[in-house]
Amino acid sequence: MDAENSGANQKDEVEIIETMNNFGKYQKVQYSYACLAAFFISMIHINYVFVAGDLNYRCRVPECENQYAVYNATWWPHSTIDRCTKPKLKEDFVVGQMCTNESFTDAVEKCTDWVYETNNTVIATLNLACQPWKSNLIGTIHNVGTLFAMLMSGWLTDRFGRKPTLIICSVGSCIGNLKTFTSSYYVYVFIEMLEATILGGMYTAVMVLMIEIAGKNRILAGVIFACVCYMAESTYACIAMFVPYWKDLIRIIYIPPIIFISYIFLLKESPRWQILNGRTEDAKSILLRMSKVNNININKQKLANMNEEDLKKQFKIENYEQKESFRDVLKSKEILKRVFVGAFCRFTAAFIYYGLMLNSVYLPGNKYTNFMLSTIMSFPGELISMYLMNRIGRKLPMMYGYVICGLLCVASAWVPEGYVWLKITLFLFGKLLVSVCFTGVVTYTMELFPTSVRGTLIGVCAVAARTGSIFAPLTPILNTVSVILPSIFFGGFAFIAGALLTLTPETKNLPLMDTVEQIERSIKIGEIRRTDINTSGEESKDLI
Repeated sequence: MDAENSGANQKDEVEIIETMNNFGKYQKVQYSYACLAAFFISMIHINYVFVAGDLNYRCRVPECENQYAVYNATWWPHSTIDRCTKPKLKEDFVVGQMCTNESFTDAVEKCTDWVYETNNTVIATLNLACQPWKSNLIGTIHNVGTLFAMLMSGWLTDRFGRKPTLIICSVGSCIGNLKTFTSSYYVYVFIEMLEATILGGMYTAVMVLMIEIAGKNRILAGVIFACVCYMAESTYACIAMFVPYWKDLIRIIYIPPIIFISYIFLLKESPRWQILNGRTEDAKSILLRMSKVNNININKQKLANMNEEDLKKQFKIENYEQKESFRDVLKSKEILKRVFVGAFCRFTAAFIYYGLMLNSVYLPGNKYTNFMLSTIMSFPGELISMYLMNRIGRKLPMMYGYVICGLLCVASAWVPEGYVWLKITLFLFGKLLVSVCFTGVVTYTMELFPTSVRGTLIGVCAVAARTGSIFAPLTPILNTVSVILPSIFFGGFAFIAGALLTLTPETKNLPLMDTVEQIERSIKIGEIRRTDINTSGEESKDLI
């Protein structure tokens, strides 16, 4: 009887690799931990949208008001006066008498002191009135810090592991609380850059960890991660709507990440990383736990007896044999063309995506509602991108997406302010389409490059994307020149990106290339086939 049970158990046993291929309870729990960290960090990543948002203000007229001045003064002149200039009092005005609407001339002079409607943003606290470049530079500085983080995070996650990088970056974001104690602009932007440099590495750590434990559900990992980020952006708008004061807002989103210290005990390292880095016993321990939680029957004795080489063979972890360097990339015109197109398209997607999100607060209506609507449009964009890229292909949906997005951006800019819903609708559909392109171009660029240099070239494209997000916070400055300028810039870049995609091939249903040489060979074969088709076509015409 015991022999029969033993035989039945052996039949039910599966290969050890199946512990990583199945998406079960273990993955769901670990995903929950990773996504919670991504949720808070995503809110912090866009904190400057409302924390450093614009305010209504006017010039202070000391002859007419005391230190407790209010923004809506009944005596303010009826004539329209720029908020960066001060109305001049009439020469016969006597200091001490009450000011009225008639106490002013039509002349103005330079303003040096301002009265703010509220103190809800750092504009009032740091006295940044009439200095739009300083307030918009806060977002740019934050994204510069994130760029530095991206350059380091790949090395950190590979050298020290996914788990410690995630924990350090998440908990380190709490340093942003120090911003509430400063009244100096330069100290403020230094802390902004420091926090971004620390927390930016969390994105890489979370994404890599989720993909490596996802097994066959790698696409699901990307979708879940993106949706969590979009949800965080929408939630941040809701919080800011009910808690507009910037110091309270910062404390609400910056204090909770301290709980991620508990991930030392809760979060588990990626077994693939442990196997690759010689931590065999730790990897076997996690694989055993994974099989137990997911109720997968494996040969535990076989796992216990495995050494490092056995585990690498089981999980097909091998060092890539053919080494190619950046020098090989520079020698290939085809690869350079793909890098240029991929980098420009990712720059454009990030520039428009974050640019539209930031400029949504300048649309007519409630700025919190408009921002929340712009973030919500990212959800259908993610799903549409997945459907179209699997159904039609990678290239065509993005070409049309960029071009139509550009048209909608330009159209939204030219719609008169009186047609509020039409203006907002065009704006939001532009945001939806750029979300489709934002997701699509990431997958497309991964498939354009060969395995031997894929990591390096994806890194180049990622830096281009981050550069786009660095410039995006500066676009609201263009509103001071003309409100249509930001949309014209977005539309122009979108048209160029759509046109450039005609230079690269479709990658749907094609195998991933492993070397630069393979790509060069495939291009030559394609040219020969086209030549043969053209030649046979001409011969057919001659016969007719």
